[in-house]
Amino acid sequence: MECEICGKPIEGRPVRTKIDGSVLEVCQECSKYGRVQKDTPLERKFVSRDKKGKPMKKKPQANRQNIQRRRREDSMDELVEDYNVLVRQARESKGWTREELGAKIYEKVSVINRIESGKMEPDVKLAKKLEKTLNITLIEKYDDIDLESFKSSASGPNTLGSIVKIKRK
Repeated sequence: MECEICGKPIEGRPVRTKIDGSVLEVCQECSKYGRVQKDTPLERKFVSRDKKGKPMKKKPQANRQNIQRRRREDSMDELVEDYNVLVRQARESKGWTREELGAKIYEKVSVINRIESGKMEPDVKLAKKLEKTLNITLIEKYDDIDLESFKSSASGPNTLGSIVKIKRK
């Protein structure tokens, strides 16, 4: 192993030293440039403690399966293509200004401006607020495509065009 400061080969065990806020593994000679760190396990260092100093129990973390399930559910929702036009038309039909709409959904006027100009796509939470307030549909649900049914019904080789549903304006 080489010293992270001078690059010389380290004989024996490297010295963990904190130099300018970074913990480095250096040789004995370069350890004088910083503060030598004790070899303590990280678990002991970062344990949360209550007011009496006793270690607190860890909160259960989300496991990988729950995260993947949530991602799949979210992937079933898709923002409509002309969301900006729908939001602007619905707001104008109600006779509201951008400031009034922003106040009703607790968002800044700049957010409404960016959505209506198409510079920003609203996330699912914001899109649902807009849907509810303006009585419009911004999020459309789509089903998984069964590719096997397309394979048997298509004549000739499968192409992207035989699977994709094309939206026309």
